[in-house]
Amino acid sequence: MQRATIGVLIAIVSSCLGGSAAAVTRYLVGDADPITLAILRWGIGFLFVLPAALLTRAKFPQRGDWLSVAALGICFFGLFFVLYNIALGHTTAARASLALSTLPLQTMIVGALLGIEPLTMRKSLGVAIAMLGVFGALFAGLGEAPAGAWRGEVIMTGAVLCMAFYNIWSRPFMLRSSPLGFLSVGMGAGAILLIVIGVLTSRVAMVGHFTAAQWTAGIYLGVAGGAAAFILWVMALQRTTPTLVANTMTVNPIAAGLLAAQLVGEPITHAFDSIGRDRRSRNDTNDAAHQADYLSLRRTGDRLACQRWYIIRPIVSTRGSLSSPINLR
Repeated sequence: MQRATIGVLIAIVSSCLGGSAAAVTRYLVGDADPITLAILRWGIGFLFVLPAALLTRAKFPQRGDWLSVAALGICFFGLFFVLYNIALGHTTAARASLALSTLPLQTMIVGALLGIEPLTMRKSLGVAIAMLGVFGALFAGLGEAPAGAWRGEVIMTGAVLCMAFYNIWSRPFMLRSSPLGFLSVGMGAGAILLIVIGVLTSRVAMVGHFTAAQWTAGIYLGVAGGAAAFILWVMALQRTTPTLVANTMTVNPIAAGLLAAQLVGEPITHAFDSIGRDRRSRNDTNDAAHQADYLSLRRTGDRLACQRWYIIRPIVSTRGSLSSPINLR
């Protein structure tokens, strides 16, 4: 099997783990702020990545590269994932992951602008086809998205630019060191900065109120969504081009949507009866009533209740009635 093919297969597994992390983040987002969630993901992740690097005697970046690698880590594991968590507070896991799937397009453009990865007709066509699917899915479900979901999708799309630069600029440093050594320094720099901010702002105190289920979710976020997903990601980047690796991000929404449907009851799709306009009218009336409930919660300033309202909002059935809300917590 060719080295590039192995790299793509590794990246697909990484993207699936990243999609599951988006669903877990949606589960926790009502009880923890974006910085706390990033601390959980990268603080726990770093506790697994560093020992793995030391046990395998991974080659760490050269001394002259440390500052650049640390800066990349702060930009990616710090800035990008705080914005990522903010975005997931506004939209569903599946739609946020669809916005995240613009990564191949942004990586291809950044690589071409920096003269690192030349554009080819084949590559451009492949990315264009993938992006048509992403944008088609986003716009097709626009009417069924939560109110204000576009804010989360815009934030996520903008944040992806950080990841595009990370993908492009990280490869030379990895080639001079090793995937685990490179990841340890970058993730460590991002995690340390997040922890310092969390301690100074007392945000880390939030985890003291976590239930056993929330701690389980937080540990999964760090081990699978933090350590495992990004060990595989940097291994993939070492074996093939950034655009090919980024293309696998299109499987991310599938994993996110399937798990979010189980964890927080996010509907995979809403189906309307194509011949029942009167049924749709009755559904609109019921939806207006539920929207009024949400606005009432907003007036009370209960942010957590608002988050739960989105999670347990009724799903329109094909028979024209509303299914019963499910208490998920």
